[in-house]
Amino acid sequence: MDLEPTREKLTVVDHDPEWLRIFEMLKRVYKEHLGELIIRVEHVGSTAVPGLCAKPCIDIDIVIEDYSKLPTIIEKLSELGYSYEGDQGIRGREAFKRADAKVPWDGTHTRKMDHHLYVCPKKSEELKKHITFRDYMKEHPEFKEEYCRLKKNLALKHREDRITYTEAKTTFIETVLERARLEK
Repeated sequence: MDLEPTREKLTVVDHDPEWLRIFEMLKRVYKEHLGELIIRVEHVGSTAVPGLCAKPCIDIDIVIEDYSKLPTIIEKLSELGYSYEGDQGIRGREAFKRADAKVPWDGTHTRKMDHHLYVCPKKSEELKKHITFRDYMKEHPEFKEEYCRLKKNLALKHREDRITYTEAKTTFIETVLERARLEK
């Protein structure tokens, strides 16, 4: 498994059970370094759903009480090698970028799997969407095959354009979120 931050062509691969172990390792680092500043750390996105194909990049949401904690979180995450990227136009989800492939710097000097790190207040709509989508996909395996087909086709079609790839998945994701809302 390549652990360098991905800068090459878009790839969607079959689910790797190792992703959960890697997430748990990253989660431990955040919890040890951020302590009581955070409420919890969530594994979200396709890598969090057993059996679902994904880009080999783990999506992580660090959950905080509210934005009053954000300045301290930014400072503490910079100590681990992350730089603050703002909300990137998505309200309720603050993005962080890795300085290099060894981030988070945990003293081991080892490369870490590519990952996206976000910080979300506990009442964030974006956090709610991430959790709802993940949980719905886990509870409704019939959608995994359809979503995998879509993602693999889009990855082939938009191999060099991650933005278009992501936007093209929006209708499917919104459909799943609407189904989840209606079933509550």
